[in-house]
Formats: sequence, C-alpha cells, structure tokens
Amino acid sequence: MVVLNNKILSAVIALLVAFLLQVAVGPSIAIMSVRPNFLLIVTIIMALVNGPVEGAFVGFFAGLLLDLLGTGPFGPAALVMCIVGYLAGVLHERIFAQGWLLPVLVLAATSFLNEVFYLIVSLLLGQQMSFFSALLTKAIPTVLYTTLVAVIVFPIVSRLLQEKPTMATVRHMPRGFGGKYE
Repeated sequence: MVVLNNKILSAVIALLVAFLLQVAVGPSIAIMSVRPNFLLIVTIIMALVNGPVEGAFVGFFAGLLLDLLGTGPFGPAALVMCIVGYLAGVLHERIFAQGWLLPVLVLAATSFLNEVFYLIVSLLLGQQMSFFSALLTKAIPTVLYTTLVAVIVFPIVSRLLQEKPTMATVRHMPRGFGGKYE
C-alpha cells in the first residue's frame, strides 16, 4: 500500500492545479501569444519552500506535463525544469532573507534560466530558430509575465505548500513582571 505524506500530496495537487491553469486559463490570458508558466511557478515555489531536491522532483514532473502539451520532442522541458527547480532551491538555501522580494527575484532569475536552457536544448535537438529572436520575442516576455503572475500568487501558494511546524512544548508567558514561567 502506498502512503502519501502531506508534502507529496500537496505537490501533486499543486501540479495538477497548475497544469489545469496552464491548459485552461493560460491561452485565455495570453498577451501576443505569451503565456505565464504556471507549472514553473509551482516548481520554483516548491523549491523555495522545501529545498533543492523537492524542487528537482517537482520540476521533473512539471516538465513532463509541459512536454505532454507540446508537439516537439518529449523530455526537454522535464530536463530543464528539473535543473531549474534544483537551482532555485540551492539559491534560496544560499541567499536567505525574509519577505517576498527575494523569492520573486529568485523566481525571475530561474525563470530566465529556464527559458534560456530550453532554447539551448531545442537548438541542440535540431529545432530551426534564431536564438536571439526567440530570446527577445518569446523568452523575455514569458519571464516577465510569469514573474508578474508569481508576485500575485506567491504568498498564497507558498503558504499552502509550506509544512506546518508542530509544537512539542508550550511555554506560557509570565503573568506579571516578576512572575515565573508556568
């Protein structure tokens, strides 16, 4: 019997919701054929919340879902998002700060890396395109749009994906200035 813990279950649910958003909402909110990458947002948030290993796993499965949507070769998005999920987790472990700005900057940087890596892998697999043209017309606008959407959804999704710490002991506050802890 397979037992799913909360971390795995929340990752699966987040990926399915992101996949549905990518398929159903993404085309509707596209601006000049540029769509936000909801699966990448979930991957990066998972990496920021739970670390590089979880980010890599979620990135791999998110990439597989993206590969299912495309008409190109099967696997490049899984490879790229796995690497980017891992890098986002490592970046967040190395550069830690409270607040929302640093995670959004990490998301923007890793989103850019995701787009550049994907362009490079596509070129290596023989896809005919101009690298700089694709970078300027597709990759950079996608990074900006994904980052804008992430600013809106990051606080909500990160709270949902974060494990709740359990308290082993409870200390009561002193009743007066000179009181002892109970």
